Amino acid sequence: MKTKNIMIVGVGGQGTLLASKLLGKILVSKGFDVKVSEVHGMSQRGGSVVTYVRWGDKVYSPIIDRGEADIILSFEMLEAARWTEYLAEGGTIISNTQQTNPMPVITGAAEYPLELDNKIRALGINLDCFDALSLANEAGSSKAVNLVLLGRLSNYFDFTQDEWMKAIEESVPPKFLEINKKAFELGKNFKS
Repeated sequence: MKTKNIMIVGVGGQGTLLASKLLGKILVSKGFDVKVSEVHGMSQRGGSVVTYVRWGDKVYSPIIDRGEADIILSFEMLEAARWTEYLAEGGTIISNTQQTNPMPVITGAAEYPLELDNKIRALGINLDCFDALSLANEAGSSKAVNLVLLGRLSNYFDFTQDEWMKAIEESVPPKFLEINKKAFELGKNFKS
């Protein structure tokens, strides 16, 4: 099998690392060779966080180069726009429509770009975007955006519901399990 690539991009503190861990866990359970690589940047100060998840029969490198990502899973619209050149031809960006202001916007040195979804689509990119934050709040916690996005991502795989639930149960602390399962379901079943 040809190596498949997913980039998970966001801002520090949004749960990108848990998302990559959970995805890696389900891929390993399916017998794939999996490599996960994390690039933190200034994550503790609201900076970009990028995780590469690669899987296949044999994966030799954990790094995804420009034009290689089959899917970019983005926790924030500006991050989706920032990484478009890494998307493979025919790839998909799944993104939360949430906007998290970077430091230049917070300090007033820049403005948050408008209509990023339209600009991304104008590049000929398949963009699947929706308000994951609202769904996370509906599930019971704004911190469950990562599981809402994984629920949406699960529609691009042929893994069973039980396989996803097992990976969630093995990755999430018991006291947050029900919220995270609900968040996953809301993301999976959301109709745009």
